[in-house]
Amino acid sequence: MSDDRPVALDEYPVHQVPLSMKHVATGDRNAYDRCIFHVFDHQGRALLIAGLGVYPNLGVIDAYATLRRGHLLHAVRASDALGDDRTELAVGPLRIRVERPLKEFVLSCSAAPDDPDGLSYEITWTADFPALWEPHHLQRHGGRLTLEGRRFVQAGHCEGWIRQGGEETRLTPGRWTGTRDRSWGVRPVPGEEGGRYAEERPAEGFHWVWCPVRFEDRFLMVVLQEDADGHRVLNDATLVRDGRRDLQLGWPQADITYRSGTRRPTSAVIHLTRPRDRAPLRLDVEVLTSSPLAVGAGYPPAEDWQHGTWRGRGWTDRRTYDLSDPAAHPRAAYGVVDHAARCTLDGRVGHGIFEHGSFGRHDPSGFTGFDSVAP
Repeated sequence: MSDDRPVALDEYPVHQVPLSMKHVATGDRNAYDRCIFHVFDHQGRALLIAGLGVYPNLGVIDAYATLRRGHLLHAVRASDALGDDRTELAVGPLRIRVERPLKEFVLSCSAAPDDPDGLSYEITWTADFPALWEPHHLQRHGGRLTLEGRRFVQAGHCEGWIRQGGEETRLTPGRWTGTRDRSWGVRPVPGEEGGRYAEERPAEGFHWVWCPVRFEDRFLMVVLQEDADGHRVLNDATLVRDGRRDLQLGWPQADITYRSGTRRPTSAVIHLTRPRDRAPLRLDVEVLTSSPLAVGAGYPPAEDWQHGTWRGRGWTDRRTYDLSDPAAHPRAAYGVVDHAARCTLDGRVGHGIFEHGSFGRHDPSGFTGFDSVAP
């Protein structure tokens, strides 16, 4: 017998449909609601990524944190049964506390009792700019809706500490930047058979750039997604100044320089356009350090754990990956990678995340298939 009593959020006038806040309007097993935070220093010495997700129709809540330092990636992952209190953003040792919505958050990870030198942190993440809506994200595979997401993005600064291996790093404003993304909707969770569409319409190619950049007095967001033939299915380039979005910078075109024999970017130039005089504007991106989301963070095609999968109650996993040899993690090349980057725009230097994934054929880049790499 199901327990369908009201939950605490039902006391508030926040309902969108005539259901308890315990439920979502869709019965799709792939319904999700999650966030990701990036915390990184301006020299490329450390990149911390932390996130939490809720999968209401699967009854699962999970979270993760990864720290890239040198060639090592330290990961903490946790999963549990989803409870009724959706304001409790905590799984195992990982927690996100909303101090001021859309403004201030405390990210924390406690050390394991049997591994006091393992990854732990407490970081206050503070927004410097208002949250910015990203374009409505919609994707179909044949007649099947596979992804529909509402998302917003934000940038700010960070204070606090990170500990790993007996070493403590202090985070100070001016030397560390934070970005974050918040999204909800429907997104594939492992466990669903591909069926006819997977057999008759196999994926040809996917090309993705997601790039939030924080400058001292402005925030720039660029996102684009293209099919194998270069057809643009998602597109935006928006500049936020004086506390409001005030410029849309046209149709961004990204020229990406890859390390020879790979699809790992070392730098990029994103060409933008001023709206009034159509003058060109150039964003230069220099990759400082990288963290593949398919290693440790649970994004597909991760082999050891993926978001939304049931691992039983109270599951926690800690491990360290050696990223010095890319051949040790071959599937990471077919997942999105987050790169902490130094960026230059119109003479201003800023810092952000250059998230990139390019798999399969992409005609504008000259990639002919899944085994095609840069010369």
